[in-house]
Amino acid sequence: MAQDLSQFPKALFTQAQVRDAELSAVSQGASSLYELVERAGAAAFECLVKHNPNASSVFILAGSGNNGADALVCARLARACGMAVSVMMTLAAGTPECQQALAHYLKDGGELLPKAVAPILAAKIIVDGLLGTGVRDAVRDDMAEYISAINDNSAWVLSLDLPSGVIADTGAVVGVAVMADITLCFGGLKQGVLTGKARHYSGELEFADLGLTPFFAEASAQRVGRETLKDYFAARARDSHKGQSGKVTVIGGDMGMAGAVRLASEACLRAGAGLVTVISRPEHQLTVNVSRPELMFWGCDLVDMEVYLRLGWAQVIVLGPGLGKHDWGYNLFKAVGLSDKPCVLDADALNLLSNEPRRQTNWVLTPHPGEAARLLGCSVAEIEQDRFAAVRAIQQKYGGVVLLKGAGTVIFDGKQMVVAPVGNPGLASGGCGDVLSGIIGALMAQGMDNMQATVLGVVVHGCAADLAAIQGERGMLASDLMPFIRQLVNSDLL
Repeated sequence: MAQDLSQFPKALFTQAQVRDAELSAVSQGASSLYELVERAGAAAFECLVKHNPNASSVFILAGSGNNGADALVCARLARACGMAVSVMMTLAAGTPECQQALAHYLKDGGELLPKAVAPILAAKIIVDGLLGTGVRDAVRDDMAEYISAINDNSAWVLSLDLPSGVIADTGAVVGVAVMADITLCFGGLKQGVLTGKARHYSGELEFADLGLTPFFAEASAQRVGRETLKDYFAARARDSHKGQSGKVTVIGGDMGMAGAVRLASEACLRAGAGLVTVISRPEHQLTVNVSRPELMFWGCDLVDMEVYLRLGWAQVIVLGPGLGKHDWGYNLFKAVGLSDKPCVLDADALNLLSNEPRRQTNWVLTPHPGEAARLLGCSVAEIEQDRFAAVRAIQQKYGGVVLLKGAGTVIFDGKQMVVAPVGNPGLASGGCGDVLSGIIGALMAQGMDNMQATVLGVVVHGCAADLAAIQGERGMLASDLMPFIRQLVNSDLL
């Protein structure tokens, strides 16, 4: 289940922005760089003690930069309170702040261990102050050896600012990275820590402000979570009727794929749409209607005037769940392309779009990394290496609002970047993406603008998965989300 981050800052920053805030604080006389190191080290020590109140010993790995300086301050404070402290520095102290922190540690009687892997493997509690935000690519072989030793151990691990090996601006990992139990973020939340591989390596997140908040410029991205929903789902007027709640046409379900369009259309209803029509293969009417008679259905063998009438009736079109890439799906894809209605494109609609690229302002594109790779003509590895760059590139090429699914979904509309660290691995099962498309389409039809509907749709979808996962992530089905979707779009139940 995703960690509750509601008490965390909403603003996210790049590594350079955090550094600029530090320098701004110094230039305005609010702090020195070394004072910031002392604050970070003290926060690290408090975190260490909070999670290990009976700890009698700690092993601390310190690099040569200010991340190492933070670790050395933590070591000094731990030693002062009576812990047996072992410190290993991987390189000679480099930055002035690291040199100063090392001098204080040694002056207070601290010692340094010779560099070796064996003590790391024997440690029970480890503080990772190796690299922090300094990683740009794969770590050097000697650092990789230390990181592998940490991961081979069963010790409890606290990483300072970022797990060593995670890239701050992207959340990517090239090679190896520390698997932390807790990551204590300093100053400002780095945008990469909430998406991609960082979600796997960071463990639980904690945050220490260090007094930098007043010195940040505009954020690079915004974090959203369940707390965001309270502002958007007001109770409906007592005289509301179905025609005021939005009309959606959901298109998909080629032969053998009726379930996809069925899931998307029910999610649309559960998210509050007043009327939903399904256009699918005639053979699928029983599958769609037998357990959900509230859905209207039009069986389509050929794209005829009836199809265009149902496209014209809708306020929003959801295209793609189970659509397929054969002539039947392609002809529906072309028909929707002639419409001026706002639409949500998912699944095979995105694959068809990648074959015939065009730009449109009023659609929402919902690729997973594989679909994103096809849209950009690159590899999945390239998408995951920088999810922020990928979503920007897709939006620039195709327009509209783009959400890149995955651990820490990233959403971009050409102006605003949003990260939604909601959901869990239980969503890695068939049909969950179809449910998301249906939710977004329903919110658009209820009057939200495309960006707002996409962001809130992702939050509703992810939080529904977190509620469903109370009974376990493994074996969770897309249909398990339905009752929780209904709960989450009703403000009185939040």
